[in-house]
Amino acid sequence: MQMSKEQILAKANAVSKDTLMETLGIEMIDCGDDFILARMPVNRRVYQPDGILHGGATLALAESVGSFAAHLFIDTDKVFVRGIEITGNHLKSVKEGHVYARAQFLHKGRTTQLLEIRVTDDNDNLISICKLTTITLSRSK
Repeated sequence: MQMSKEQILAKANAVSKDTLMETLGIEMIDCGDDFILARMPVNRRVYQPDGILHGGATLALAESVGSFAAHLFIDTDKVFVRGIEITGNHLKSVKEGHVYARAQFLHKGRTTQLLEIRVTDDNDNLISICKLTTITLSRSK
């Protein structure tokens, strides 16, 4: 059975309870056939010491949305997904508002997946560009 957009977003946000995603205020806010979009507030919880968005928080946002995108396309009764590599190029700083991470597949293989995650600010300025590689592994019986 295919889940609706609302069901996908509800599931994504429900599994985030009591995790790093909840701590950072990350929420999934939109999805479509080829993307998922998350939002994170920029505030003191995600600052580096000089008062701008920490690159590690940006990568946590990117890995969260990318991993969930990969998770949507598997049979969770048989396999699970893990991130195996993430890279990020930070292009611009942010001091307030929100950042948005949009994950899209570059490669959707049976074993490995490659996603591009574009992180933008409230004005749609490109903040970071990230790539996430995930692996699909069999569940033990």
